[in-house]
Amino acid sequence: MTDDAFLDDLTAALPKGALRPIAPHYLEEPRGRWIGHARAVIAPGTVEQAAAALRLAARAGVPVVPYGGGTGLVGGQVADGGPAPLVVSLERMSRVRSIHPDENVMVVEAGAILSDVHEATLSADRLFPLSIAAKGSARIGGLLATNAGGVNVLRYGNARDLCLGLEAVMPDGSIWHGLKRLRKDNTGYDLRDLLIGSEGTLGLITAAVLKLSPRPAGEGTALMIVPGPAAALRLLALARDHMGEGVSAFELMHRQSLNFLAETMPQLRQPFATPPEWFVLIDVGLARGLVPATALEALFADAFGRGLVTDGLIAQSEAQRAEFWTLRESVPAANRVIGAVSSHDVSLPLSAVAEFIEKGAGVIAAIGEFRINCFGHLGDGNLHYNVFPMPGRSRADHEGQREAIKRAVHDLVHSMGGSVSAEHGIGRLKVDDLERYADPAKLAAMRRIKAALDPQGIMNPGAVLRI
Repeated sequence: MTDDAFLDDLTAALPKGALRPIAPHYLEEPRGRWIGHARAVIAPGTVEQAAAALRLAARAGVPVVPYGGGTGLVGGQVADGGPAPLVVSLERMSRVRSIHPDENVMVVEAGAILSDVHEATLSADRLFPLSIAAKGSARIGGLLATNAGGVNVLRYGNARDLCLGLEAVMPDGSIWHGLKRLRKDNTGYDLRDLLIGSEGTLGLITAAVLKLSPRPAGEGTALMIVPGPAAALRLLALARDHMGEGVSAFELMHRQSLNFLAETMPQLRQPFATPPEWFVLIDVGLARGLVPATALEALFADAFGRGLVTDGLIAQSEAQRAEFWTLRESVPAANRVIGAVSSHDVSLPLSAVAEFIEKGAGVIAAIGEFRINCFGHLGDGNLHYNVFPMPGRSRADHEGQREAIKRAVHDLVHSMGGSVSAEHGIGRLKVDDLERYADPAKLAAMRRIKAALDPQGIMNPGAVLRI
């Protein structure tokens, strides 16, 4: 089928307004490593419209690239080679279909922006705990397609743990009506878990049943200076001894983060007069009758006596809590301004984190002189281990070393029983890494599943699995 014939069929099948101009933002990704192309861009308003478009794409053999908020960091949302695809944006499918507070459940369309979902749950006095720095633009479909993590995984789990059911369009254009609000449903293979994390390569997620939680009666946040990552891990264990599952987030940060923030965002108030080498951000949400500030003070006193902390700040107001979190959530943006030579989203067994950080500095030093900004979700072993040029140089000066840095870091992670993709996915960036580090039986099974569900290979070709 010619491009003109395919576009004519799309125009006939979809209502006016569903076809979009091929604007640049549909073809870009935040790190600027790929520029995509498209045969057409559509924004269906209903699952039936999305299904009609995928049926036409299947009949014509046109590739399909799902597009959410465009915030993915591994190139899963752009196709920079092969036949020009149909880009399917979920921006018009953004409704909250229903909220069921007594069930702790909500049904939401895949184009809903995460921050809007947070606002919707406030009216029901409930909490949807998934939170990432890009919450103002990331959409639910993309978060599920990549099994996003974020800062609250320690307490609430990844996106997969927060989803009960899905509605999705399969590669042949059929609709899977899987929006069940059930906690138990053992009726064969779990298509929900298969589509979550598949990065749009097995189907198009159009809506989801999300799990909500009661809002904590009291919340508190603290910054605590630690002697190093090993002490931070012991502090995490001590915090859970004190507050159990009340510990919502436990973020490790290095002085380099504060230096980058001072350089790129001088308007942000720095919390410490002298930036410490290592510190943690602890967030807690406690039940009625418990005072978060008091609990954090007790934790600090105990930790100080054990030599696990040397100083700290406990937020005295919601405004100060917001300041602490703004600091943490601004680090990725500061990193982008500085320009990383190589960025790594890795996870390790908790007991291996401190050793990895120590060894990682050595493997990077063996390649050249660089700055390392290591930060992340220590509670679940997920580190963002990013390597930057020295002052006065740019990442372009080290382009020839980027692959060697990535290989050295990922080899070290793999040797220590870790994963080279913790929460960002594989996309197009890490296809080679998946082939290098994945268990051969797993990789073979993934290819068979892809061939069974998408025999034409039209769903996001080149992402996750090599074409």
